[in-house]
Amino acid sequence: MRQWPGERGVAVGLSGGVDSSLTAALLVSAGWQVEGLTLWLMSGRGSCCAEGLVDAAGICEQLGVPHHVVDARARFQEQIVDFLVQGYGEGVTPLPCSRCNREVKFGPMLAWAEAERSIGRVATGHYARVRPAGTAEPMPLPCDGTGRHHLLRGLDLLKDQSYFLYDLPQDVLGRLVFPLGELTKEATRAEAARLGLRTAAKPESQDLCLAEHHGSMRQFLDAHLPPRQGEIVLSDGTVLGRHDGLEHFTIGQRKGLGVAWREPLHVVRLDGAMNRVVVAPRREATRHSCEVGAINWVSMAPPGAPIAVEVQVRYRSTPERALLTPLAETAADRAAGRPHRARVDFAEPQFSVAPGQAAVFYAGDVLLGGGLIQAEC
Repeated sequence: MRQWPGERGVAVGLSGGVDSSLTAALLVSAGWQVEGLTLWLMSGRGSCCAEGLVDAAGICEQLGVPHHVVDARARFQEQIVDFLVQGYGEGVTPLPCSRCNREVKFGPMLAWAEAERSIGRVATGHYARVRPAGTAEPMPLPCDGTGRHHLLRGLDLLKDQSYFLYDLPQDVLGRLVFPLGELTKEATRAEAARLGLRTAAKPESQDLCLAEHHGSMRQFLDAHLPPRQGEIVLSDGTVLGRHDGLEHFTIGQRKGLGVAWREPLHVVRLDGAMNRVVVAPRREATRHSCEVGAINWVSMAPPGAPIAVEVQVRYRSTPERALLTPLAETAADRAAGRPHRARVDFAEPQFSVAPGQAAVFYAGDVLLGGGLIQAEC
């Protein structure tokens, strides 16, 4: 942090947890001019709400730096809550975290910090790394990465959060600082304890913030979507039972289906048009390929021909070898300003490929780009 190029004024996104707390402490100790910034996303319980605001303010008081709270509730409602409700209602499994990072957190935080405090950088406690353009030797990538900021996995692969950062544009990525990218979670806890931070022993949140806020994801969905009963069927249409809402099921799910069959069944498709949950044995639940749209190319230019990549189709999944083939843009993608699309052919069939989730492409530790799964093939 002492050798980071450029200006040293930084707004630290503080959630009230140990990761963001240590981020602020490390930057203060490295001589940065730190100001704390907490986004108020929801009212009520949960670590990102009242409790988080109190702990974030306490950390800033402990470090002797200013603390600002920005009311982002309306934007969070529009960009995340409404987005999730619409997606689940249509039978897809939306990925809120990457969207939140792009639409609610990083871009708006940078805009606020620059407009209100004349600060041009934001730091957070994400376990990921950024190599600013021109600060490192060129890396072997499938396509040209010259002049681009590179996004890399965090050193601690068990905590790596680069998957959720794939959608950040270059102008945002170049102004971010991730001090924990070179640390393990264990080292973070130890350093926070050594520094006597009040959040050093604070338990880590295990749930999506909305699930934590409402008690569970099911309770959140039940509060926003009316019950809509439908059928649970086999791939050939055989009716096995009934469900009380597509939103309560995810691709790959085995437990809690509420139907009996001669062998274990998994959810293989959520049919929004027919309001059906389609189930099948595991051998029928794998996919050889999928189509990915709204791709954001991060560390390299968009490819003009097929390239070999490693791909993750879920946050906790193992990177798998695949061939990525660019596809012609659709009118819808073009109108949305997200024209890049591709077909991904897996070297080995993949389980639980869910429309609405992200497919993120890597070359080793370097995040090349990513997009949303639009259809399994």
